[in-house]
Amino acid sequence: MNKLTVDFQKAFDGAGVPDEAQFHSWAEKAWLGEDPSEVTIRIVDNDESRELNHQYRGKDKPTNVLSFPFEAPAGITMPLAGDLVICAPVVEKEAQEQHKEPVAHWAHMVVHGMLHLQGYDHIEDNEAEVMEALEVRLLSQLGFANPYEAEETEPDS
Repeated sequence: MNKLTVDFQKAFDGAGVPDEAQFHSWAEKAWLGEDPSEVTIRIVDNDESRELNHQYRGKDKPTNVLSFPFEAPAGITMPLAGDLVICAPVVEKEAQEQHKEPVAHWAHMVVHGMLHLQGYDHIEDNEAEVMEALEVRLLSQLGFANPYEAEETEPDS
């Protein structure tokens, strides 16, 4: 039995989105909790991403992944991790700009978002180091290269 249930919503029709089974395996790998839980992964277009990013983060532009951890009302316990909203056009564009395999970047966005749902963050440098090291380890276990290496070795132009 899986420790994580993934509800998959594909609200974006473009090509290039990996198949649902891949999202399940990436999210399951990144779920570090001992108890069973559930996550919704929603694939969206630029408009929906921009709208949510503006509403919840005050940024009027689409972004690669938004994480919405589930916050249960006091006294209520439900096995919900939360929701991930991933913007397909942004992920595809970033992969191209960063010279990464699109599937590797998709996997990174799922792992990154799942860690956010579990309380990891990258605002402070020490938190970022912990979160990035965990991302690198999990992605390696999934067969993907370090997503930060390409950024660090790019020549300054």
